[in-house]
Amino acid sequence: MSVSQVFSFPDTVDEHAARLVASGVVVMSLAIVLGGQRWVLIPLAAGFVARVASGPRFSPLALAVTRVIVPRLPWSPKMTSGAPKRFAQGIGATLSAAALLAEYIVQSPGAATALVSAIAVAASLEAGLGFCLGCKIFAVLMRAGLVSEEVCEACNDLSKRPIAA
Repeated sequence: MSVSQVFSFPDTVDEHAARLVASGVVVMSLAIVLGGQRWVLIPLAAGFVARVASGPRFSPLALAVTRVIVPRLPWSPKMTSGAPKRFAQGIGATLSAAALLAEYIVQSPGAATALVSAIAVAASLEAGLGFCLGCKIFAVLMRAGLVSEEVCEACNDLSKRPIAA
């Protein structure tokens, strides 16, 4: 397996899996914000970075969801384009890494809490409503010409969008 294969993100993503991963992110975020478990910033940030780099391949949370939980669910996969989901994971990676730096390097727990709270809100929207805030930002950037249409041809062409199985 080549490096580019190891560090690749799937072209399509199961919405059910994405929402369940988001649920795990909500739980981790609440443990940090409400439970005071600041150490959870480390696996939160590492998980986002792992998912951006390679989809579920190196993320314990995503592996548990895609290999253990989703196969046991009675629902058929509901596939969607992967590029917007990867972008959303990138926002999560950026915010969680900034929170980690704010907490442990800058010694600003308030800033870390604010950043993790933003993650919790976005992940709650995805988990509870299937509304991917990062995906919406991705779409706005595509319409503005700041993200190339080649990055996600299926995002612009309805005929190329994955169909639920």
